[in-house]
Amino acid sequence: MNRRLILFFLLFLPLASCLLLRAQPRFVPDSDIKKAGEVAFQTPRKFRLGFTNKGSAPLLIKEAKASCDCMDVTFPTAPIAAGSRGEIELTFNANLLGTFYKEVEVLTNASDKPSYIAIQGTVVTEVHDYSDEFPIDLGNVRLMTNIVEFEDVNSGDHPTAELQILNTDRTAYRPELMHLPSFLSAQYEPEDIPAGKVGTIRLTLDSEKLTHMGLHQTSIYLSRYLGDKIGETNEILVSAILLPNFSYMDDEALALAPELSTSESSVEMTPQSGKKEVSHTIVLTNTGKRDLHIQQVQVFNKAIGVRIAESTIHPGKSTKLKISVTARYLHKSKGRMRVLLITDAPKQAKQYINVEVNGTS
Repeated sequence: MNRRLILFFLLFLPLASCLLLRAQPRFVPDSDIKKAGEVAFQTPRKFRLGFTNKGSAPLLIKEAKASCDCMDVTFPTAPIAAGSRGEIELTFNANLLGTFYKEVEVLTNASDKPSYIAIQGTVVTEVHDYSDEFPIDLGNVRLMTNIVEFEDVNSGDHPTAELQILNTDRTAYRPELMHLPSFLSAQYEPEDIPAGKVGTIRLTLDSEKLTHMGLHQTSIYLSRYLGDKIGETNEILVSAILLPNFSYMDDEALALAPELSTSESSVEMTPQSGKKEVSHTIVLTNTGKRDLHIQQVQVFNKAIGVRIAESTIHPGKSTKLKISVTARYLHKSKGRMRVLLITDAPKQAKQYINVEVNGTS
């Protein structure tokens, strides 16, 4: 081979590698089309359009625009870390009967081209099917979700989250939550939900009662009738993530701080016949100037196991994080399939590794 050509490849390959490895955000919606089902005429209804940053750099939503004046759109303005989730909230006030197809145009720093998420459904004078809006069926009541998440909580915060409850019974229903931990309080609006109506439970988190940094996860239970017992069917999973405090650091300290880089922000695993467990290893690297300490390695779902080789990573060095999935727990536990890292790196105090398991539907 020509010597000049060899020299060109030797010079070009490192540059190409750098370009390929350059961190990039990636906007991936949960679904391109949100199936809204039946929507009541001239009755505002909220939708949450979830998405994940499956790239390796923070994702910024620059703008989210609705295709008509019948929709109000709000979106997160803070950057979404690699591997983390976010939600675009849409309020749709239908002023025409019949089928509809509406789009939200999303502009991000991941691409010069916009992404689109659509909602599709039917506007009716009276809603008969609640399975789309309230998919969790508890018999006499239905819930929008049975998972509540408090993300990015700082010490001293008192964030709130809402649980929407539909009373499908013919008589009034009084909701009550059982096994509330000390860091949660509940307010019921109204105290008695009329037949066929929707009520709200507002949960408030007292961050000062959280005992450690990182993930706190607990189960609470919705009483469906007087004397109801706790069980899997009325379980509501609550998680809260308490972040480290870096407010004391000045510009000089921040410039010398550790930084975390992960070889992957999401992993895919496929359980194999006859094997009880599958695993995948990712590499964690300290690209900062001081020692990086992995303070917590936690999971949201008991089907996931983790093991880290070293919890302290020196500047320029790496360690390995092994993630395993136990097949027999996949259909027996709630909670997102992801791993949480809490570190003393100000830019990556919270880092998610999403776990996707193929062939489990």
